[in-house]
Amino acid sequence: MAADLKWWQRGVLYQIYPRSFQDTNKDGIGDLPGIIERLDHLVDLGVDAAWISPIYPSPMADFGYDVSDYCGVAPLFGTLGDCDRLIAAAHARNLKIILDYVPNHTSDQHPWFLQSRRSRKNPYRDWYIWHDPAPHGGPPNNWLSNFGGSAWGLDEATGQYYYHSFLKEQPDLNWRNAATRHAMLHVLNFWLDRGVDGFRVDVLWMLIKDDQFRDNPPNPGYVPGNPSHHRLLSVYTANRPEVHEIVAEMRAVLDAYRNRVLIGEIYLPINQLVTYYGADLNGAQLPFNFQLIESAWSAEGIAEIIQKYEAALPPGAWPNWVLGNHDKSRLASRIGEAQARVAAMMLLTLRGTPTIYYGEEIGMLDVSIPPDEIQDPAEKNEPGLGLGRDPERTPIPWDGSLYAGFSRVKPWLPIGLDHLARNVSAQHTDPSSLLNLYRQLLALRRKTPALISGGISNVSATGHVLTYQRTLGADKFTISLNLGRDAQQIPHAAGTIIRSTHFDHSGHAIANNLVLRPAEGVISKLT
Repeated sequence: MAADLKWWQRGVLYQIYPRSFQDTNKDGIGDLPGIIERLDHLVDLGVDAAWISPIYPSPMADFGYDVSDYCGVAPLFGTLGDCDRLIAAAHARNLKIILDYVPNHTSDQHPWFLQSRRSRKNPYRDWYIWHDPAPHGGPPNNWLSNFGGSAWGLDEATGQYYYHSFLKEQPDLNWRNAATRHAMLHVLNFWLDRGVDGFRVDVLWMLIKDDQFRDNPPNPGYVPGNPSHHRLLSVYTANRPEVHEIVAEMRAVLDAYRNRVLIGEIYLPINQLVTYYGADLNGAQLPFNFQLIESAWSAEGIAEIIQKYEAALPPGAWPNWVLGNHDKSRLASRIGEAQARVAAMMLLTLRGTPTIYYGEEIGMLDVSIPPDEIQDPAEKNEPGLGLGRDPERTPIPWDGSLYAGFSRVKPWLPIGLDHLARNVSAQHTDPSSLLNLYRQLLALRRKTPALISGGISNVSATGHVLTYQRTLGADKFTISLNLGRDAQQIPHAAGTIIRSTHFDHSGHAIANNLVLRPAEGVISKLT
């Protein structure tokens, strides 16, 4: 039964990119007081937890993913007191707070790294990954940065290279070092003691690198025009077997507290992804499942993903689903605005914990960023490849005013030109809006145990229609999703439509067949 599940199994997560949620101090950048101000939107929507992207002190070379102090708050976002007030305000509304934890790398301005690069004998030297040049000079091996070029940065003063999976301003920590590991696990304690309900762990699968520093092999499937680091297979720089020991240690820290959750960012095939649940389920409770983000939008393909994922889950493991995040093009831009309604119904009726990316509930689209306003280093380092993540990180439009109710000054990234019509305020009063569809689906999910703890079965594709059943005891529901552009008729057992993405179908009886309009989804209760 749903009542027997943990809150992170019953609940729905909502990702907030803090720079783009609400600005209260008129600098064009969102902040923690702004999140507090908008918490009632999350309550009204019907989600259960807010996952907040990094808020730590940082030079902002990668917008907070270059941390210079793990136990503080960047002045840009507010103060530690603001964070405490946010946690308290959320808890008062029965909302949980999940923080981003960035353990793979720090900023090059972190005190640990400033010490580490002072000399080869410095006590902090081994807190990071240092190596001598290759025998004939140059980087130690062929490892590549995810943001372009070599992953090795030369420190001329000490004559060695340090490893950085991303920007040169983001040196990787050495998780093989016991002191590093102890200090980073203490960071978890610091925030848990302040009442944080869990962590989303950045690039969890990349924490350990090969201790023999072997070259990564060429990728035979590399396609020119893709990111340059795809030229190699990351055999020795990611998904190393030793990483699971670290994940288990993180989990043990959280398990010393009550009802906390560990979520892992993991971009791996399903058979490798599920290993992050850990032996005896002592790993991440929710290794993020990004299969729907990276798949083609087709009934047959998605049916296969659901089947493979469910079959691969270890016994007792809890599934999860994600359709968008701060690193990927927005959902409505990828699949079209009409299909965004179908996607909402799918996300909130599949078995497992759903995550909603801020703005998905109003169908936010990628925003075109003028060349002189590009912020993302991923785009600046490899221009022309379309790697920039700015388009999906733009401020959420709360209303149709000049700066969309987000700020009273020009925001750090441009507001979508469609914000006069596509905003929270306008959709809130429109009964047929996407926002109200999300609200109704979330309310239905909350009051329907079969949609939370029920089993999933009969996953299939008929033409462009994806169908599956959710069952708990005598309660049986069929979800039918038309992922195509044409009307579809499919066989259907007798029942009643309890929710349609088009609203006007709700309450209709079904005898033997169901006719779905283009881009229509239907939840029906079987008789």
